[in-house]
Amino acid sequence: TDLVQHRLDIAKELGATHTLLLTRDEKAEQVVDCVRHTMIEDPDISIDCCGAESSTRLAIFATRAGGVVVIVGMGPPEMKLPLFNALAREIDIRGVFRYCNDYSAALSLVASGRVNVKRLVTHHFDIQDTQKAFDTARNGKGGAIKVMIHVQPRNTNNPVRC
Repeated sequence: TDLVQHRLDIAKELGATHTLLLTRDEKAEQVVDCVRHTMIEDPDISIDCCGAESSTRLAIFATRAGGVVVIVGMGPPEMKLPLFNALAREIDIRGVFRYCNDYSAALSLVASGRVNVKRLVTHHFDIQDTQKAFDTARNGKGGAIKVMIHVQPRNTNNPVRC
């Protein structure tokens, strides 16, 4: 799931078999039936990489009883979540700080060619355009997925300009 169709399109290109577009104020209770229909059965593990309240709520409602919800996306500091629902169905909710201990595995995936990171990096900025880079990343301008700030002058390894 995501809030931006372009991101879901990229996910499909990179191997996702199912995607679902959400809105920030869409009721998870309504969307959960779409998830169940698409997946045929409730997932054992739901990984919320979006972090929007609607996405986190959906992960809790859609996950099978006794399953696990992993919250990776960094959403607002406080959310209204269906805690009683999660407790009654014995859903384990786990928080993950995205980058902790992931660099080694990520570098191995990139080096092996199993992940096409070039498709994920949609925008490049020189160090002097850092504010513009952060604005682009925050607002998703121009279909931004990942925004790269180059701290060294570009060469043949990183020649792209925005």
